[in-house]
Amino acid sequence: MQTARKELSKSGLEQLARLQEIVQKSIDEEKLVVENLLHEPKEILTLGQRVSDRVAKFGGSWSFIISFSAILFAWIMFNIYAVNKFDPFPFILMNLILSTIAALQAPVIMMSQNRTEEKDRKRNENDYMINLKAELQVRSLHQKIDLMQKEQMKVLYETQAKQLELLEKIERLLHKAH
Repeated sequence: MQTARKELSKSGLEQLARLQEIVQKSIDEEKLVVENLLHEPKEILTLGQRVSDRVAKFGGSWSFIISFSAILFAWIMFNIYAVNKFDPFPFILMNLILSTIAALQAPVIMMSQNRTEEKDRKRNENDYMINLKAELQVRSLHQKIDLMQKEQMKVLYETQAKQLELLEKIERLLHKAH
């Protein structure tokens, strides 16, 4: 009986050592992932980037559409009904101003969109790293469970073998007694 206990405690120590090995391996693999997620580079915006963000935010809003429509409507009404028209019909000056605004606004908005796209790309990389870390943890858990099952099956087979030996001894003793 004592040898069986020693063997069980020995296998328990071996199992614990293997589990610790799996945990350490998992931790070592995850260090890089955690470091990348915890130390994101800080974004320092230039004046141009801040301006492009504000222009894109305002240029893509209902406030811009409504206010610009009101300005254009006032421009047209003034140049139709005023005595001193500074831009008579076909509104060439207004068309020139609109073209200039569109020519300047489009690249500025694209700059902001490119920065947003870069942020999204970095966010996606972080999501990938988090998913990878989760996958590593799941693999580690699977390894631990597999190891535990293997050890438990080994212990069960050993216990069953010992029980069979004891039953055989009891059976022999009963046969001798009869």
